[in-house]
Amino acid sequence: MKFFNVNAHLHTPFSFSAFENIPDALERASDEDVKVVGINDFYSMDGYEEWNSECRKRHLFPLFNIEFISLQKDDQNNGVRVNDPNNPGRTYISGKGLKCPPSLPEPYASQLAEVRAESNRQVSEMCEKVNELLMAYDAGFQLNFDVMKELLTKGLARERHLAKFLRQAIYIHFRNEPDEIKNFLEKLFNGKALKSLTDNYAGVENEIRGNLLKSGGAAFVVEDPKAFLPLEDVRRIILAAGGIPTYPFLADDANGQFTDFEQDIVHAAEILKRRGFYSAEFITTRNSIETLEKYAGYLYDNGFVVTFGSEHNTPAMEPVELFARGKTPLTEKLKQINYEGACVVAAHQALVKEGKEGYVDKAGVPDIENRSEFIKKGDELIRSV
Repeated sequence: MKFFNVNAHLHTPFSFSAFENIPDALERASDEDVKVVGINDFYSMDGYEEWNSECRKRHLFPLFNIEFISLQKDDQNNGVRVNDPNNPGRTYISGKGLKCPPSLPEPYASQLAEVRAESNRQVSEMCEKVNELLMAYDAGFQLNFDVMKELLTKGLARERHLAKFLRQAIYIHFRNEPDEIKNFLEKLFNGKALKSLTDNYAGVENEIRGNLLKSGGAAFVVEDPKAFLPLEDVRRIILAAGGIPTYPFLADDANGQFTDFEQDIVHAAEILKRRGFYSAEFITTRNSIETLEKYAGYLYDNGFVVTFGSEHNTPAMEPVELFARGKTPLTEKLKQINYEGACVVAAHQALVKEGKEGYVDKAGVPDIENRSEFIKKGDELIRSV
């Protein structure tokens, strides 16, 4: 079997993205010979139909995914870092192979809408704090949250949108003069000098976010607990939308460190199964090739569906083709694991769309014994586009 290139986790402007729009993302995928591409926005299925139509134009195979930030109270109370290295209990969760066109019954649709509204509320409050800071420094301009939402978002505002909007406003106000921009940002950063060159927009926006909008920053707003649904609620939403609940591994950082939950892959896999997760994913540029082979290999060998992606949910543009940390090419074994995982998701979403049972049933129980049949069916579907 030929293993086509897969990137199963790509954010678009329906949450926040390095891409200008969906066609931009898919043109890059096509140019880099990535055949299977998964949209994977935070709290949003709104881009699915455009993703589907634009993929078909380019003979790419679309996967329809979603991402949540949940909260596991037991882990929080015990100080266990799961896949957020800084916040115990906070847990990122993806859903793979959801229905397209999207369909989500009540009460799940209302739960999702409330989470989206909470994200917008938090960023709106951050915008107010930024304006207070701008007034304190006599900046001569203010930010308008509604204008930002209209210009930069597809309805869901994230702190990265605010960092971009502020960066744009500063550059316009100071007529793109590097020295004036650096001096003003140093004031906003409470005396901390800008490290990035002013023409490195992604770097400047990351510094704005880190210095002003994250914990400890002058415009930081604590997230309301309503922003984080319990892990089991997120799992139910994903299943109700037709998807496969999926755990994104953070795995090793640049110093070879792991979170408390993930440091023992055998133990982590056991807990994930108890919590109803039989699918996992990795953002490969974060990890060493050795860790990817060990972790993804173990999960694959123990019945998990495993896929890889790149996210592209920062201002920095990276390749759509997947690499491990340091632009290390993926091994043939990893490409096989990723492609076979994508095949299972492809088969699952096709069956669910037809009203049939997919790889996981409505309760989330996987058909592990027939995984090879799902791989075969998904491969046929991918080759047919």
